[in-house]
Amino acid sequence: MPPKRSVQLPDYAVSDEAAAYIADALMELALQFESAHLAQIRRYHQSIAREAGDPQSSPSGKRRRSKSA
Repeated sequence: MPPKRSVQLPDYAVSDEAAAYIADALMELALQFESAHLAQIRRYHQSIAREAGDPQSSPSGKRRRSKSA
C-alpha cells in the first residue's frame, strides 16, 4: 500500500452550504468510482488478506463463519 500523505489544509474557509455541496459531490464521485471498479477493489483486498494469512478470507470474498458463532 502506498504511504499515506499528510493533508495540508487550505488557508481559506468555505460556508456551511458550500462544505455540504462539496461533501455530497465527493461522496457521489467515490460511489461512482467504487461501483465502476468494485471487482478490482475486491481482488486487491483479497490478495492482501491472503498475503497476511487471514484464516477467515475465502476465494469468494465472503468471510467464513466460525463454528462457534
